[in-house]
Amino acid sequence: MYLSELKISNFRKFGERKNNTPGLDIKFNSGLNLLVGENDSGKTAIIDAIKMVLFTQSYEYYRLEDEDFYICPNAFEEERAKELRIECIFRGFQSSEAKNFLEWIGIENDSEGNPSYYLRVFLIGRRENGRIYRDLKAGSDEQGTSLDGKARDLLRIVYLRPLRDAEFELSPRRNSRLSQILYFHNDFSDKENHPIREAVKEANEKIEVYFKEKKDPKTEEKEITKDEEETGETEAKENGTKIVSNINEYLSHFSSENNPLKSRISIADTNLKSILEQLSLNLSINKAGLGSDNLLFIASELLLLKREKYTGLKLTLIEEIEAHLHPQAQLRLIEYLQRESDTQESDEKVQLILTTHSPNLASKVKLENLIICKNGKVFNMGSKYTKLEKGDYLFLERFLDVTKANLFFAEGVILVEGDAENLLIPTIAKIIGLPLSKHGVSIINVGSTAFLRYSRIFQRSNPKELIDTRVAVITDCDARPNFYYTSDNKNKKIYKEQTKEKKDKEGQTEKEKDEEEQIVPDYSERVKIAITEKEAHYNELPVKAFISKDWTLEYAIALSDLKTEFYKAVLRGKKIENSNVLTLTEKKKAEVNTKVNSDFEKWKELKWDNEKIAFEIYNNTQLKEKISKSIVAQCFAEILNEYSDQKELKNKLINDHNFEYIIDAIKYATSGYLKQEASDD
Repeated sequence: MYLSELKISNFRKFGERKNNTPGLDIKFNSGLNLLVGENDSGKTAIIDAIKMVLFTQSYEYYRLEDEDFYICPNAFEEERAKELRIECIFRGFQSSEAKNFLEWIGIENDSEGNPSYYLRVFLIGRRENGRIYRDLKAGSDEQGTSLDGKARDLLRIVYLRPLRDAEFELSPRRNSRLSQILYFHNDFSDKENHPIREAVKEANEKIEVYFKEKKDPKTEEKEITKDEEETGETEAKENGTKIVSNINEYLSHFSSENNPLKSRISIADTNLKSILEQLSLNLSINKAGLGSDNLLFIASELLLLKREKYTGLKLTLIEEIEAHLHPQAQLRLIEYLQRESDTQESDEKVQLILTTHSPNLASKVKLENLIICKNGKVFNMGSKYTKLEKGDYLFLERFLDVTKANLFFAEGVILVEGDAENLLIPTIAKIIGLPLSKHGVSIINVGSTAFLRYSRIFQRSNPKELIDTRVAVITDCDARPNFYYTSDNKNKKIYKEQTKEKKDKEGQTEKEKDEEEQIVPDYSERVKIAITEKEAHYNELPVKAFISKDWTLEYAIALSDLKTEFYKAVLRGKKIENSNVLTLTEKKKAEVNTKVNSDFEKWKELKWDNEKIAFEIYNNTQLKEKISKSIVAQCFAEILNEYSDQKELKNKLINDHNFEYIIDAIKYATSGYLKQEASDD
């Protein structure tokens, strides 16, 4: 059996929806579940809700507090909810498991119409007259009946807290976690006749013999030596010692005649629980670090889940599983847990519900095992719940790396198709007063062919579900300007640039010849068509496409009021590519400035219009000379950061229509407004 569903009403940040339906209804996988999301997104509340209902195998008690009852943001304290409800629904029962819950179990039809067992266990909390009451019940009806002690014990879960002290938990002490794990293990099922009790009994007897002073008539009147007198120590007699005798001598003065006190030294009581409380679990290496101790602690907890013939719930909750672990250790751990939870053997299968802030782990786990927590809502990433296709899951499993996994923790996402946008957009965002990091926005370079795959992560099969993460897709329109088709550039003047018809041995097909004679749609019309097609392809909430109104990002910048600065960046990039050092001397920068001024003077004399200058900078210089787009973008970002008047630069960016789609995308992803616009309001 496994925890299939969790419903929460009026607990912590989860209130109620319309018609008094639960504020949270989350479906879990039978194996691994990784809850990801930013801080205060509801991950801990989900874990605590499960603990409140099921309790833990360490027998910790969790009581409801006033703060556990939901209150609307900015509401008064008297408006806090008076009643909360947490409901756990279990499915996937084996017959050996179902027999333990016959009094409360129900029957329903599964997705294939076959009857199957399910169990509802629910907690109701009430606030009345300054006190809090809780009722735990189970059953298929709304009233339910109380669970007995045995059934409750079989539903207890293993829980590892976020700030866990592994060394403390595995050290000798009363009610240590190690003693609890061992005490409930199958190997210690015989509490009365366990061999370890006999071993400790024998050890106690030997120790007692050692500490028991035996009198020797031959040495009874032996004088105390000078050394013994100075140190206060006496010679042991027949391998014994006077320590216990001396303690008892002192006790005789402290205790009454009717109730004399006597002491003895032993390893432990022969009670099995007391013996186990004296044990510790350590790594073989000397003084292990926090990370290694945490791995040891997790390994010991798995003992309880892997017990043979155990018919109870095999569920483990681990908060911030990455705690104290370096990235490679995190990957090894999550890979093992993924394999364990994927096993098909029902007796061996365990369910894991983990929380993390680590994109490292989020990138390694199968996408179908992820559950995104966002602003008090949860979104299971299983194939039943998203618009991702089977091929998308396989693709993302291969290519969704640790950098791209940041999108699961972001408040907003900007998807870009290349390194140039990836390097340049954060700089533009900072200059216009909307720094991406401050607004929790992640910029993800996915490549143009993968836009749709990544954007579908945020699109749900249920249109009523909406992930509150604004996703901006920034892409080029890719419609080439008229200059591209001139005879000087030797490009065929045909629409959509290529034909699928093959050439015959003598040259072009008749279709190609006809197309060359066709009139190409006007450039503005080609741009309009390209934008319409791409918007239709990508736009679906919360995803919105922002498309350049010109050929590419670089061409748009070359058309802008910052064309001079961009041309400098292109020429700087050329010098960097031709150098063994990825930097520029002041001399080389001066050479670039001289050429930029000279070329612009020449173009002015030739009366070149803006489009021809832009084409010369981007196509005839950057593209034809194969100057790296990423290096040019890096140089351009550096030039923008060094701009003498940042306020003037901000106004240029905001008011230049060539940057409009970039600015709009940044505003959409940050859900913000430009500072000067806000002041006008």
